[in-house]
Amino acid sequence: MTQSRRDRTGKAWPELLELLKTHSYRRGTVVLASGKESDFFIDCKQTVLLARGHQLVGELMLDAFRHLRVNAVAGVELGGCPLASAVSLISAQRGRPLDALYVRKEVKDHGSRRKVEGPMRSGLGVVLLEDVITTGGSTLRALDVLQAEGAEVAGVVALVDRLEGGVEAIAARGVEVVTLFTRQDFLAEEDLDTTMNEPTVAD
Repeated sequence: MTQSRRDRTGKAWPELLELLKTHSYRRGTVVLASGKESDFFIDCKQTVLLARGHQLVGELMLDAFRHLRVNAVAGVELGGCPLASAVSLISAQRGRPLDALYVRKEVKDHGSRRKVEGPMRSGLGVVLLEDVITTGGSTLRALDVLQAEGAEVAGVVALVDRLEGGVEAIAARGVEVVTLFTRQDFLAEEDLDTTMNEPTVAD
């Protein structure tokens, strides 16, 4: 199942979008982590690490999975780590504390050599948080790591879906995906592919 959760009538969603447009979104040719070339780039960290951005991200991402019963949120280093911290903090302030986990891309060759930092335990219900989904590759690898550690991943929440197949690839694994924004929220109407449709709830 994939969903796009957008409360356009509330104040938090448009405010966060404006922050992302101002601080994170850039036009221009860039090579993405997936190796694909794109004509735009969204570096969510530049917004998430602002004090106000941190608060808004925590509130909106927590709201996006309020229908799921979980015990923790996980973020993939580097971009997902502040997302997990922000959501964890807001959850505690709301009286529904959720622990934060950090999923490493690579295990260090010293120290504890953990793949997952934080209070990980078998059977832990987790929502995985992502900043941007493109092909879904990094998310799928993080899902593998969490599941190998015994976590029960109830869903994935992403700030931005680039609409390049990643959300569908994750949903094909039987994991619910919720996105707050898509590329359509950033690109001008004349730049959009006319065949591109708004994301809908799909079983």
